[in-house]
Amino acid sequence: MTNDDPEIEVSPLSGMVTHDGVTVDVQIYRIAGSGDGWFLDVVSTDGASTVWDDPFPTDEAAHAEFNRALKEEGILAIIAGDQPTVH
Repeated sequence: MTNDDPEIEVSPLSGMVTHDGVTVDVQIYRIAGSGDGWFLDVVSTDGASTVWDDPFPTDEAAHAEFNRALKEEGILAIIAGDQPTVH
């Protein structure tokens, strides 16, 4: 039996962030060994997930985009589950 699931590399910039009393899990990851870029996924404590459509060239760029969205849009806009969010 073989395991066809790719190995995932998680950025050290990933982690829990609390802003305005709301906590989210910022997940920055890529397929290990690939040059496909880093993905950004923000998950609320109730399991709602916002994933950016396009990968970032570096994990630092993904983290910077999260910080930009946090500052400009706010944490509630990032995790809004009842309306589509496209980044």
